[in-house]
Amino acid sequence: MPRDGTATRAALLREAERLFARRGLYQVTVREIVVAAGQRNVSALNYHFGSREGVLDAILTRHGDPTDRMRGEMLAAVGRDAPSRALMAALVVPYAAHLRTPEGRDYLRIVAQLTTRFSEWRDERPGTGPCLREILSILEQRPTHVPPAVRSERVVEVIVLMTTAMALRARSIESGHRLDLDEDTFVANLTDVLVAILEAPLNDPPAADLRTARGGTSPSSP
Repeated sequence: MPRDGTATRAALLREAERLFARRGLYQVTVREIVVAAGQRNVSALNYHFGSREGVLDAILTRHGDPTDRMRGEMLAAVGRDAPSRALMAALVVPYAAHLRTPEGRDYLRIVAQLTTRFSEWRDERPGTGPCLREILSILEQRPTHVPPAVRSERVVEVIVLMTTAMALRARSIESGHRLDLDEDTFVANLTDVLVAILEAPLNDPPAADLRTARGGTSPSSP
């Protein structure tokens, strides 16, 4: 009878999470993951996941799929025409739930390292579920007085700030640092900040303000 590899796969996945979160996605070797999982065969990870990218995809799927289902439930509850804050909460609240477990906190720290992917949020890939894409697509249409290209840029900025803020809090929790905000206040404040990014009026470039402050003259240095 073939040996059940469920326990080995779970150990490899968990150690990959832990090492990727703490050491960095691109600093950890396959051998380090295999050894940390208590395996002697260096090909164990490739056997179960195919590659380093395969184990990363498995991590993103493991945590991302339940998160996306929760986002879908929240979106269905408020509706597509809900105020931006309610839609933003549907992004933030399920994501913040990962702060409550060590595995979830590692996941948050891993996602924050994937900044090169954030502008590709429309693509179907592990960790980028249909409900996430739907909510971001709705928010990208708001506010209508902001040019479309700026709205698209702001959606990416929302993703960057949300993932970075969550990763920083996850790291603080793991390090035992004192937190100034309880979780509910942290989530509420982050949601408000993200809505403010999305809905802020588009003003003149900062250089214009600088010239005005200097009496209409051009800055003499960068």
